Amino acid sequence: MASAAASGEETFTFEFCDKTFEGYNIDAPSQSMTLTKAEAIDLYREMQTVRRLEMAADSSYKHKLIRGFCHLCTGQEAVPVGIERAIAKEDAVITAYRCHGFTYMRGASPFGILAELMGRKDGVSKGKGGSMHMYAHNFYGGNGIVGAQVPLGAGIAFAQKYAGEKTCTVALYGDGAANQGQVFEAYNMAKLWDLPVLFVCENNKYGMGTAASRAAANTDYYTRGQYIPGIRVNGMDVLAVRHAIAYAREYAINGNGPLVLEMKTYRYGGHSMSDPGTTYRTREEIQHMRSTSDPITGYKHRILEAGVTTEDELKAIDKAAKKLIDEALAKAKAIPEPSPKELWDHIYVKGSEVPYLRGR
Repeated sequence: MASAAASGEETFTFEFCDKTFEGYNIDAPSQSMTLTKAEAIDLYREMQTVRRLEMAADSSYKHKLIRGFCHLCTGQEAVPVGIERAIAKEDAVITAYRCHGFTYMRGASPFGILAELMGRKDGVSKGKGGSMHMYAHNFYGGNGIVGAQVPLGAGIAFAQKYAGEKTCTVALYGDGAANQGQVFEAYNMAKLWDLPVLFVCENNKYGMGTAASRAAANTDYYTRGQYIPGIRVNGMDVLAVRHAIAYAREYAINGNGPLVLEMKTYRYGGHSMSDPGTTYRTREEIQHMRSTSDPITGYKHRILEAGVTTEDELKAIDKAAKKLIDEALAKAKAIPEPSPKELWDHIYVKGSEVPYLRGR
């Protein structure tokens, strides 16, 4: 439904079905939300850009331009895009190793991300971090140890509360990390001190190659905070993610403490590039999810039906996203690797270096 905002800009109201959100010890978010035309189109553009970025990473890995660990979020684009458009730049985000989309949404350039993936000196981490260790403004990574980012996220939220800031931290982890003891320790500390932290479980149904139901006695991850309220969200719907995170952020920054959110999502590829992703699930399952639940296709139909934009305008956005990533990839390929002389840089804070390092 379209209407006009006070500013004169056209707005559109989107309705959610009654299964989009489920609350645990808290009321679920409202069943509708309103966006301006620019906001609605922005969500599409950013999801398309993240998809293209991951496609470029996939191709570069297969051409051996990227080595080592590489975890792609193809199929999960609604989560990083929806989260970023619901929070403020002063808020913090920390996640696990499936981090390329979050790094981009936090402000890093596609060039910087692709250069980092290829170990080039102008990458976001100077070519020394690779796929799992990327950073941007108020983005604390990219963390390689399963679940370790969750207590770190609680610590960032503690710093925000201690400083008297009206900000929050989004601490993400996967269903595979949800059984880690440190996750529950972080829950306890966060609730004890009512820290402004949103614990977000990206439930893509498989922890590496193990189905969630084979690893967890309780797969209702949004209820596992016990004394912390929770919300389950359709993580394949960028509008639902944006709406739920905005609702949760208001709850957290107004002194109510933490929330646990579960984003029900799905990755099309394997756990990492070394995993074909078809030994523990069928190709038919993957194709079914692509054809019925794709976050970009589904959102495209939604905004076309609402009259937000036209097919031609969306094709132009698709073309621009492809051009952006293609140019970033070509530029990244031309950048050299870091000099071996830089191997020992960024180990100590300047001024605190030791005079001698073993192996130097």
